[in-house]
Amino acid sequence: MAAARARRPAALGLKENTVGYSFQAHRISGGINADEKYWEFLEDGQFRLPRCAGCARWIWPAHFRCGDCGSWDQEWVLVEPAGTVYSWTRSWYAFDRTRERAEDVPYVVVVAELPGAGRVRVIGVLDGPEDGLKIGAPVRGHIDPPSPKSKGYPALRWALEAKS
Repeated sequence: MAAARARRPAALGLKENTVGYSFQAHRISGGINADEKYWEFLEDGQFRLPRCAGCARWIWPAHFRCGDCGSWDQEWVLVEPAGTVYSWTRSWYAFDRTRERAEDVPYVVVVAELPGAGRVRVIGVLDGPEDGLKIGAPVRGHIDPPSPKSKGYPALRWALEAKS
């Protein structure tokens, strides 16, 4: 019990519930930070994904080294955030204890397949109506600026496009 109290915002020198506990005390961490440039580009309003400079293979999720040719050289290529729904799910739980996110429950998470980037798949929350949501439906992404709801990170969100 004492350990749980020690992790509360006040014990960490943070104000209680100003923008949400997890946003203030626990920004996303861990991993090997190979995707750090991804977040930097999103914050600048650019959707870029890594591609091997040696063999042109798209590397997503980001890694420091190409799994095909072994090259350490990468280029971060500007990609049109457009593709099709590969998979989706509806969540009835906010997961990360971010209070601002609770108002969005339920929400839909989309895995979009991007033909302009070697068919890599990128995840994001669906923005807008769900009418026409199905596997293969066309989607277009847009970048939301950092906010308490996204724990201080920019967020790629998908919206369904009308078929022409």
